[in-house]
Amino acid sequence: MPLSDTGLRNLKPSDRPYKRFDGGGLFVQVNPSGSKIWHLKYRHLGKEKLISFGPYPVVGLRDARDKRDQAKRQLLEGLDPSAERKLARLKDERDQRVAFGGIAAEYLSKLRSEGRAAQTMKKQEWLVSFTEPELSNRPIATIEAPDILSVLRRIEAKGNYETARRLRSTIGAVFRYAIATGRTRYDPTEALKGALIQPQVSPRAALVNREEIGKLLLKIESFKGQATTKHALMLLAMLAPRPGELRFSIWSEFDLEEAIWRIPAERMKMRRPHRVPLPRQALWHLSELQRLTGNGDFLFPSVRSWKKPQSENTWNVALRRLGYTSRQMTAHGFRATFSTIANESGLWHADAIERALAHVEGNDVRRAYVRGEHWEERVRMAQWWADELDRYEEAAKTH
Repeated sequence: MPLSDTGLRNLKPSDRPYKRFDGGGLFVQVNPSGSKIWHLKYRHLGKEKLISFGPYPVVGLRDARDKRDQAKRQLLEGLDPSAERKLARLKDERDQRVAFGGIAAEYLSKLRSEGRAAQTMKKQEWLVSFTEPELSNRPIATIEAPDILSVLRRIEAKGNYETARRLRSTIGAVFRYAIATGRTRYDPTEALKGALIQPQVSPRAALVNREEIGKLLLKIESFKGQATTKHALMLLAMLAPRPGELRFSIWSEFDLEEAIWRIPAERMKMRRPHRVPLPRQALWHLSELQRLTGNGDFLFPSVRSWKKPQSENTWNVALRRLGYTSRQMTAHGFRATFSTIANESGLWHADAIERALAHVEGNDVRRAYVRGEHWEERVRMAQWWADELDRYEEAAKTH
């Protein structure tokens, strides 16, 4: 007697598995756990075989019958349904290995294995998501420059020119990985150079006028918000780190006796460990900060949970509250402030300034020779810069 949906729903589990047949070899097996699994019993080349169609109700009665009928048609053609399913699965796996989406996933996995920062991986995954669905399921060797340009034009149409430019670069990296692994012969993104709209490059907002820097420091000192935020802004000004490096900093990285902040490689943009000399003024702020957050891991924990750092917008919002627009000053702008004035002073070697900013020399030959940290010079420069900031602040008080 054929099965019905009502009958299927009412089938109860027993101590042992049992079967209920629908016809044509199709049956549902009810297991003691309560699961109901579709199976088809058939014969091929004189041998009895069994193939599973999946669980009920995920695979409904009509779907199970359709699968049975398809299997019967294959048997009429002399094919083994079970073998055909395996072949289809292998084809899907093979297609995935040569599809852009599968290769992109391999490339991202490679980056993770190389220890790329979590934020970097998040951005790369976000960029790759723009290739769906147009490119992800296509064999990579069939993708041409116009196909990629179509995806990039869609992003440009929204005014996201920088995103389109970065996506072209990421797609190119996936193609180069595919070339290296023998799944395509050339990188079509090379043909797109000059085809995209060039985004307007604007320098990061930063104060470089000494009088204005002094006024900013005075405003920070009188900040009425969280005390930790005030200390953060002063440390950004003195140490010129990337905001993320300071925001994620933990107390175990700081040696206040030796006056050194040691940042591990995994938290650095260039994936190299970095040491920061701490001037007297920074040590004072750190000691004050330690009274507030020293019982936890993070120097700047979130107000919601001490297990997480402050939001990335906290410090920029504080600058807005102090009266500075995003075109005047940002948390990242303190680096440009330090770099500009340190270079203009003529007191310090350019390489020492670059090392203080944790920049990596772009020229391979030059990098091979410039290996030192310029540590002693950087210690002197760090104290000079903190003293300079004190002078700017004192001068601002008299105006």
